[in-house]
Amino acid sequence: MEFEKIELNPQSAVIQRRVEAVVNSLVRGYDGVMGRLHLGGRKGDYDDIHYEFNGGAKDQLRKKHYDKSMRLLWKAEEQAPWLDFRDCTAEELTLLSMAEKSMDREELRELKRVRSEEFRDTIMSEYTERERQAIVNVLSLIGHGEAYAWLVSTELLNEVKSTGARGALTMQVLEEAKHFIVLRELLQAFECEIPRMSIWEYLLLERGFKSKGVEKFFAMNVVVEGFALGLFGMMSTLPGLEILRLFHRDESRHTALPTNYLKEFPLTAWQKRNPFARAHRLSLILPLIPAVALGEEDLAELGIDAFDFAGATARKVLHLSDRVGFSFPISTSALSSVLNAAFNAVASYTRAEHTKKDYLQAETTRGEAELEVEAEVFGLKRQRKSTQGNAQATAPV
Repeated sequence: MEFEKIELNPQSAVIQRRVEAVVNSLVRGYDGVMGRLHLGGRKGDYDDIHYEFNGGAKDQLRKKHYDKSMRLLWKAEEQAPWLDFRDCTAEELTLLSMAEKSMDREELRELKRVRSEEFRDTIMSEYTERERQAIVNVLSLIGHGEAYAWLVSTELLNEVKSTGARGALTMQVLEEAKHFIVLRELLQAFECEIPRMSIWEYLLLERGFKSKGVEKFFAMNVVVEGFALGLFGMMSTLPGLEILRLFHRDESRHTALPTNYLKEFPLTAWQKRNPFARAHRLSLILPLIPAVALGEEDLAELGIDAFDFAGATARKVLHLSDRVGFSFPISTSALSSVLNAAFNAVASYTRAEHTKKDYLQAETTRGEAELEVEAEVFGLKRQRKSTQGNAQATAPV
């Protein structure tokens, strides 16, 4: 695989790593002390250094329960076709006679391919060792994020109202578990070291996990899932990573969940305008700046402009926030300007010939199918149809 490498200031990555290491030591040290004193500390029961939940992998337990549950997963459309359920895909309807009840055909085929020696050989031939490490470093960002998404969605399951909402959250819990387990196995196939969370990601995920009530929707379904949607859309066209298209499809549903839920149970005026909640939301957005700066070296290795990705992700996250009603201390247009200025400031330091750019207008999702999914998630289809309808209505006869 040939990438058009992006030239960076070699000292910038060194400085970023040193700053991150110092802050990492301070924050984790503080959380460790507070935890031992039972005064708070880290909430996530997750070991990011070993890419495991605390307690280890326990793969045998996983095979007995998670794998079996997926094999025995049933669909109402199959078991009770006279009811008003349409929960089978076209592929599943075709495969009913073959009794494939755990995953749809595409997911099962891709997962088997990931576990095969042929797949590992493909990875080794397509990418250099440095490129493989860069891919692992980038995807581990959301690999750790999937662990926290699993934790948060499990907590949210006991906080949402209505049978429908609980049904939706139950499936999200199932999908987050699937994402974590499958992505972990995918990254291990690259035979590279899987890094711990950076402190910037740690701060975002821990504080998001500690959010209260519907604020968890903002932290996880808007910010983290919005980040995941952009990342999977950007990486899914690379050789060997086609399975990420399925992850991208799932994340599109997850990002839409707050919108659909809050249509039924709207935010109160206080929940929207609470100054502490608004400040908390802003504090969850800001760690994305140093997190992306830290990952710039790896993304550059893959020919990806880190701040194009950051800008595209920020634009989509802010769009979702606006649509749901999660406001910030400043308007989203002002926040967009602040973020764009920050991205340009960092880029001017890391790149010798940087010219100012509106990063929030960038688009880094690559696949046509992925772009179509995002157009639906962000309402672009409806906008286009509305525009076409207006044009037809005003056209001369």
